[in-house]
Amino acid sequence: MQSEEQTTPEPEWWEQPGMPWNSKPTKADYWCLGWFGFVGLFGLAMIPLRAWLLGLHPPIMLAITGSRIGAASTGALAAVGEVQHWLGYLLIGTLMAIKFDWIYWWAGKLWGRGILDVQAQNSKRSARNIARVETWALKLGWLGIFLAYVPIPLPIAFVVFVLMGMTGMPLWKFMVLDFISKTLWSLGYFALGWWIGEPVVYVLEQYAKVANWIAIGLIVVIMFGAFRRQAKKS
Repeated sequence: MQSEEQTTPEPEWWEQPGMPWNSKPTKADYWCLGWFGFVGLFGLAMIPLRAWLLGLHPPIMLAITGSRIGAASTGALAAVGEVQHWLGYLLIGTLMAIKFDWIYWWAGKLWGRGILDVQAQNSKRSARNIARVETWALKLGWLGIFLAYVPIPLPIAFVVFVLMGMTGMPLWKFMVLDFISKTLWSLGYFALGWWIGEPVVYVLEQYAKVANWIAIGLIVVIMFGAFRRQAKKS
């Protein structure tokens, strides 16, 4: 009697490499992945807007984006008496800066290391950087949130926020610690701008004269890059 040939079943689409989940995705998985896509598009749209806002009025930029440059520039203007109620701008900026951080916490809660593995597949360098951050972030625990905004070229915030969701930190606690951390860092950049003072104000005045052209140039660069990528795919 001949034995039937054993065949290996084809993997489901959601089991393919490059997917963050470990089982068949649910609506929550789709929503979380969709939010990741939205954040990417939002980030691209904000690049020329940041350039324009810095030339228009740095405190407005700080309130809308919570950026380091916005905080430092606002500090410099406050030092020469050109900004009132700067703390309000700074706190609003903190809220705006952390508005999407819950998505990374959610990804960690849903997928565990899956989302980190997806990012690590981009390159060997990405894998090394993620592994490096993950090692010390696990040792620090929740204190790692206060180092998430260190301005070095490592994916610190991304890894730390994912780990907070993965290790079971409640969302409310994560967002409170994130708010405090971002506020402290923004105060540090504000103080730096205040200390430098007038030289920064002079640079801002010169920048304001060409800010619109810089914003337009950035839009052109982004659109050109998008069209070029699309042309390669087709």
